[in-house]
Amino acid sequence: MFKPLRKVYDWSLNQARSPHAQSALFLIAFAESSFFPVPPDVLLIAMVLAHREKWLRYFWICLTGSVLGGIAGYGIGLGVWEIVHPWFYGHVFSEQTFDKVRQLYAQHDFWIVFIAAFTPIPYKVFTITAGVTQINFLSFVMASVIGRGGRFILVAGLLYFFGEKVHGFIDKYFNILTVVFTLLLIGGFVLIKVLH
Repeated sequence: MFKPLRKVYDWSLNQARSPHAQSALFLIAFAESSFFPVPPDVLLIAMVLAHREKWLRYFWICLTGSVLGGIAGYGIGLGVWEIVHPWFYGHVFSEQTFDKVRQLYAQHDFWIVFIAAFTPIPYKVFTITAGVTQINFLSFVMASVIGRGGRFILVAGLLYFFGEKVHGFIDKYFNILTVVFTLLLIGGFVLIKVLH
Protein backbone atom coordinates (compact mmCIF):
# COMPACT_ATOMS: atom_id res chain seq x y z
CA MET A 1 0.00 0.00 0.00
CA PHE A 2 2.78 2.46 0.94
CA LYS A 3 5.40 1.41 -1.62
CA PRO A 4 4.32 3.79 -4.44
CA LEU A 5 4.27 6.78 -2.06
CA ARG A 6 7.58 5.73 -0.55
CA LYS A 7 9.06 5.59 -4.05
CA VAL A 8 7.82 9.14 -4.75
CA TYR A 9 9.39 10.34 -1.49
CA ASP A 10 12.72 8.60 -2.20
CA TRP A 11 12.71 9.88 -5.80
CA SER A 12 12.14 13.41 -4.52
CA LEU A 13 15.09 13.12 -2.14
CA ASN A 14 17.29 12.15 -5.07
CA GLN A 15 15.94 14.91 -7.31
CA ALA A 16 16.52 17.54 -4.63
CA ARG A 17 20.22 17.60 -5.46
CA SER A 18 19.65 17.81 -9.19
CA PRO A 19 20.61 21.06 -11.01
CA HIS A 20 16.99 21.18 -12.25
CA ALA A 21 15.43 20.82 -8.79
CA GLN A 22 14.23 24.44 -8.54
CA SER A 23 12.58 24.30 -11.95
CA ALA A 24 10.94 21.00 -11.04
CA LEU A 25 9.63 22.46 -7.77
CA PHE A 26 8.10 25.44 -9.57
CA LEU A 27 6.51 23.26 -12.28
CA ILE A 28 5.09 20.71 -9.83
CA ALA A 29 3.71 23.50 -7.61
CA PHE A 30 2.17 25.17 -10.66
CA ALA A 31 0.68 21.97 -12.10
CA GLU A 32 -0.68 20.70 -8.77
CA SER A 33 -2.81 23.82 -8.42
CA SER A 34 -4.59 23.25 -11.71
CA PHE A 35 -4.46 19.61 -12.85
CA PHE A 36 -1.58 17.50 -11.41
CA PRO A 37 -2.27 15.04 -8.52
CA VAL A 38 1.13 15.09 -6.71
CA PRO A 39 1.57 17.89 -4.11
CA PRO A 40 4.81 19.91 -4.20
CA ASP A 41 5.40 19.43 -0.47
CA VAL A 42 7.32 16.19 -1.04
CA LEU A 43 9.92 17.86 -3.25
CA LEU A 44 9.98 20.99 -1.05
CA ILE A 45 10.78 18.78 1.96
CA ALA A 46 13.56 17.00 0.10
CA MET A 47 15.10 20.23 -1.21
CA VAL A 48 15.15 21.96 2.17
CA LEU A 49 16.70 18.85 3.74
CA ALA A 50 19.39 18.88 1.04
CA HIS A 51 20.13 22.64 1.31
CA ARG A 52 18.71 24.05 4.54
CA GLU A 53 20.31 27.46 3.99
CA LYS A 54 18.09 27.94 0.90
CA TRP A 55 14.81 27.25 2.68
CA LEU A 56 13.33 30.72 2.08
CA ARG A 57 14.25 30.61 -1.60
CA TYR A 58 12.55 27.24 -1.99
CA PHE A 59 9.52 28.53 -0.08
CA TRP A 60 9.13 31.46 -2.50
CA ILE A 61 9.59 29.24 -5.55
CA CYS A 62 6.94 26.82 -4.29
CA LEU A 63 4.53 29.61 -3.29
CA THR A 64 4.93 31.49 -6.59
CA GLY A 65 4.44 28.36 -8.68
CA SER A 66 1.42 27.29 -6.67
CA VAL A 67 -0.34 30.67 -6.73
CA LEU A 68 0.31 31.12 -10.47
CA GLY A 69 -0.97 27.58 -11.01
CA GLY A 70 -4.07 28.49 -9.02
CA ILE A 71 -4.59 31.50 -11.26
CA ALA A 72 -4.23 29.18 -14.27
CA GLY A 73 -6.86 26.92 -12.69
CA TYR A 74 -9.12 29.94 -12.25
CA GLY A 75 -8.54 30.74 -15.93
CA ILE A 76 -9.47 27.19 -16.94
CA GLY A 77 -12.74 27.50 -15.05
CA LEU A 78 -13.45 30.98 -16.35
CA GLY A 79 -12.50 30.52 -19.99
CA VAL A 80 -12.47 26.94 -21.27
CA TRP A 81 -14.40 24.86 -18.75
CA GLU A 82 -17.17 23.93 -21.19
CA ILE A 83 -14.57 22.45 -23.53
CA VAL A 84 -12.30 20.66 -21.04
CA HIS A 85 -14.69 19.49 -18.29
CA PRO A 86 -15.15 15.93 -19.69
CA TRP A 87 -11.38 15.33 -19.36
CA PHE A 88 -11.28 16.69 -15.81
CA TYR A 89 -14.25 14.58 -14.73
CA GLY A 90 -12.54 11.51 -16.14
CA HIS A 91 -9.02 12.11 -14.83
CA VAL A 92 -8.77 14.78 -12.11
CA PHE A 93 -11.95 14.93 -9.97
CA SER A 94 -15.57 13.77 -10.12
CA GLU A 95 -18.55 15.80 -11.24
CA GLN A 96 -20.11 15.28 -7.79
CA THR A 97 -17.09 16.83 -6.06
CA PHE A 98 -17.11 19.74 -8.47
CA ASP A 99 -20.83 20.40 -7.88
CA LYS A 100 -20.38 20.37 -4.08
CA VAL A 101 -17.52 22.84 -4.25
CA ARG A 102 -19.45 25.10 -6.63
CA GLN A 103 -22.34 25.27 -4.15
CA LEU A 104 -19.97 26.09 -1.28
CA TYR A 105 -18.72 29.19 -3.06
CA ALA A 106 -22.13 30.84 -2.86
CA GLN A 107 -21.56 31.69 0.83
CA HIS A 108 -17.94 31.03 1.78
CA ASP A 109 -15.74 31.96 -1.19
CA PHE A 110 -12.66 33.42 0.60
CA TRP A 111 -12.64 30.86 3.42
CA ILE A 112 -13.18 27.92 1.09
CA VAL A 113 -10.16 28.91 -1.00
CA PHE A 114 -8.07 29.51 2.12
CA ILE A 115 -8.95 26.11 3.66
CA ALA A 116 -8.25 24.32 0.39
CA ALA A 117 -4.95 26.15 -0.04
CA PHE A 118 -3.73 25.39 3.48
CA THR A 119 -4.92 21.80 3.97
CA PRO A 120 -4.51 18.53 2.02
CA ILE A 121 -7.87 19.10 0.29
CA PRO A 122 -7.27 18.89 -3.49
CA TYR A 123 -6.65 22.56 -4.26
CA LYS A 124 -7.13 22.21 -8.03
CA VAL A 125 -10.84 21.45 -7.57
CA PHE A 126 -11.25 24.80 -5.85
CA THR A 127 -9.16 26.88 -8.24
CA ILE A 128 -11.07 25.68 -11.28
CA THR A 129 -14.45 25.96 -9.56
CA ALA A 130 -13.56 29.49 -8.47
CA GLY A 131 -13.22 30.42 -12.13
CA VAL A 132 -16.44 28.69 -13.14
CA THR A 133 -18.39 30.45 -10.38
CA GLN A 134 -16.49 33.70 -11.04
CA ILE A 135 -15.80 34.53 -7.40
CA ASN A 136 -13.96 37.81 -6.82
CA PHE A 137 -10.53 37.37 -8.39
CA LEU A 138 -8.64 39.54 -5.89
CA SER A 139 -10.24 37.67 -3.00
CA PHE A 140 -9.27 34.38 -4.66
CA VAL A 141 -5.62 35.44 -5.07
CA MET A 142 -5.39 36.77 -1.51
CA ALA A 143 -6.84 33.57 -0.03
CA SER A 144 -4.46 31.51 -2.17
CA VAL A 145 -1.39 33.51 -1.12
CA ILE A 146 -2.30 33.37 2.58
CA GLY A 147 -3.31 29.70 2.57
CA ARG A 148 -0.49 28.37 0.40
CA GLY A 149 2.02 30.70 2.04
CA GLY A 150 1.06 29.46 5.50
CA ARG A 151 1.30 25.85 4.45
CA PHE A 152 4.66 26.07 2.69
CA ILE A 153 6.32 28.34 5.28
CA LEU A 154 5.29 25.87 7.97
CA VAL A 155 6.82 22.94 6.07
CA ALA A 156 10.02 24.76 5.06
CA GLY A 157 10.42 26.49 8.42
CA LEU A 158 10.12 23.30 10.46
CA LEU A 159 12.70 21.62 8.25
CA TYR A 160 15.04 24.60 8.49
CA PHE A 161 14.94 24.73 12.28
CA PHE A 162 14.84 20.99 12.99
CA GLY A 163 16.54 19.58 9.86
CA GLU A 164 17.77 16.03 10.22
CA LYS A 165 15.53 15.36 13.22
CA VAL A 166 12.51 15.89 10.99
CA HIS A 167 14.12 13.85 8.20
CA GLY A 168 14.75 10.97 10.58
CA PHE A 169 11.19 11.24 11.89
CA ILE A 170 9.75 11.09 8.36
CA ASP A 171 11.93 8.10 7.48
CA LYS A 172 11.02 6.24 10.66
CA TYR A 173 7.31 6.95 10.63
CA PHE A 174 6.64 7.26 6.90
CA ASN A 175 3.79 4.71 6.89
CA ILE A 176 2.06 6.33 9.86
CA LEU A 177 2.46 9.80 8.37
CA THR A 178 0.96 8.52 5.12
CA VAL A 179 -2.08 7.24 7.01
CA VAL A 180 -2.42 10.57 8.86
CA PHE A 181 -2.15 12.52 5.60
CA THR A 182 -4.81 10.27 4.03
CA LEU A 183 -7.10 10.80 7.02
CA LEU A 184 -6.63 14.56 6.71
CA LEU A 185 -7.49 14.28 3.03
CA ILE A 186 -10.67 12.35 3.83
CA GLY A 187 -11.44 14.86 6.56
CA GLY A 188 -11.17 17.60 3.97
CA PHE A 189 -13.84 15.99 1.85
CA VAL A 190 -16.01 15.47 4.94
CA LEU A 191 -15.61 19.19 5.69
CA ILE A 192 -16.82 19.98 2.18
CA LYS A 193 -19.88 17.83 2.81
CA VAL A 194 -20.57 19.39 6.25
CA LEU A 195 -20.28 22.95 4.92
CA HIS A 196 -22.62 21.99 2.15
